[in-house]
Amino acid sequence: MHDKKDRLMSEINMVPFVDIVLVLLIIFMISAPLMYRGIDVDLPRSSVNTIKQEKRIMLIVDRFSNIYVDDRKVPMGGIESAIRQKGSEGADVTVYLKADRSVPYGTIVSVMDKVKGMGIDKLGMVTESLKEVE
Repeated sequence: MHDKKDRLMSEINMVPFVDIVLVLLIIFMISAPLMYRGIDVDLPRSSVNTIKQEKRIMLIVDRFSNIYVDDRKVPMGGIESAIRQKGSEGADVTVYLKADRSVPYGTIVSVMDKVKGMGIDKLGMVTESLKEVE
């Protein structure tokens, strides 16, 4: 008769395979950023910066309809002057509007109208990702 000890094991041991795969994954993760080097170019120097630095302004409307321009509280009529004080006006400015969800729609439209009236075309609405809330 055969004992249970004499039986042949018909399963493949996966532990060494998983170890090898994890080691290869770690090697790939370390070496992949080193492989992207790009092309070396010796750029000429210029006294004039050809790319304009984008000016960013954060416009915040809290749940009580208080308006802030970069953490400075301003009245509804003072939005334009607060943005002008920052030296930011025209098409090279990006304004990010962050408004509480309980603020009336009309207030948000009024704020957006003031910004657009200054000639600022880039107006972004800051939202929260659904994944962060859950």
